Amino acid sequence: MDILQVILQVVLGITSLLLTLLILLHRGRGGGLSDMFGGGVTSNLGASGVAERNLNRITVILGLVWVSSIIVLGLITKFEGA
Repeated sequence: MDILQVILQVVLGITSLLLTLLILLHRGRGGGLSDMFGGGVTSNLGASGVAERNLNRITVILGLVWVSSIIVLGLITKFEGA
């Protein structure tokens, strides 16, 4: 169980960093922190609809992996002490 716990902790750390990066890559919808730091300037970087959809899909899948690793780690620590 210790090896599984270490693997899940590493997965949790990597997915946390990747989720932070991917969320920051999303185009701002206006009125938020992205406008405060220059997000109001139009850019051609995120202009592609396909790229935005793929970024959304990757973010959702990574979020599901992140949540599931938290749940499994919680279950391991709960039943390991019993």
